[in-house]
Amino acid sequence: MQAHRPRDSRRPTVRKSALPLAVFLLSVPLFGQGFGSTENLAPYVPTPQLIVERMLEAGHVRPGDLVYDLGSGDGRVVITAAQKFGAKAVGVEIRADLCRIATERIKSLGLEDRVRMVQGSALRVDLSPADVVTMFFLTTSNERMKPVLEKQLKPRTRVVSNQFPIRGWKPTETVHARDGAMAYSIYVYEIGRTK
Repeated sequence: MQAHRPRDSRRPTVRKSALPLAVFLLSVPLFGQGFGSTENLAPYVPTPQLIVERMLEAGHVRPGDLVYDLGSGDGRVVITAAQKFGAKAVGVEIRADLCRIATERIKSLGLEDRVRMVQGSALRVDLSPADVVTMFFLTTSNERMKPVLEKQLKPRTRVVSNQFPIRGWKPTETVHARDGAMAYSIYVYEIGRTK
């Protein structure tokens, strides 16, 4: 008969289904996905479509807005911004393969007049025309983006960060959402109201 081992009462019991996405992301292997570059701010982890829409809603994206999505991956945020919210959008993606996939999808949907992709580092792109900036980076990468956002964005520009806050900034809103078993926090900031 196997001896029963008492549970350590100092360690909280966490059900896997209740884990927030942040815990999952910290377990994602970062190298081998192009994350080893100092210019690459995050591994490629696609945002579920439901959360994409919640991010754009939280950023109060309206027709005529210009949305910049940093670390755009396959382009789902910029495509949704154009299709469902009537915005124009620019996706910034460092990986050439993902940029190509997104560009092909944009063309196949006939959105070239409203959506474009830029292959390059989010740290080096001119963000000054943006009305809304969306991103899904780790907190340390948000720290690197923060001075760029503060320098380039005009007052009232909304910054929407999926899952990871921007330290030192006060959100105007925090939206909590779920997609299946994953819990998400969406942080919304407005330039000029971050203190």
